Amino acid sequence: MTIPGDASANGPTSTGIPANVAGALAYVLGPITGIIFYVLEKDNRFVRFHAAQSIVVSIAMFIISFVLGMLGLVIGAVPLIGWLVAMLLSFGVSIVSFVLWLLLMWQAFQGKEWEVPFAGVFARRMV
Repeated sequence: MTIPGDASANGPTSTGIPANVAGALAYVLGPITGIIFYVLEKDNRFVRFHAAQSIVVSIAMFIISFVLGMLGLVIGAVPLIGWLVAMLLSFGVSIVSFVLWLLLMWQAFQGKEWEVPFAGVFARRMV
């Protein structure tokens, strides 16, 4: 969900980096850059939101990948078809994660506060 009329993407930042660039950079290394920008940025709510969302989404994707990996081990025990299903699950999660990562960086760079369903709510609370 995009928050209309949010001009904080143009506001000053305590890091000296333009807000839209800092928001996009918060996603580059997932929770690492998310935490860095969350801690360093004191003034700009836009950057803090994207940093918080980077942390939440990255951790959620890690947990989903882990759970599906464990499920893949169980399903993989089924001859041939189980291995194929496990591989497709893993590939699907990887593709979704990559596309979401690119989308979030692009939205932040465009100056939009696009909320990932469920994760965006937690990020909003962190800001």
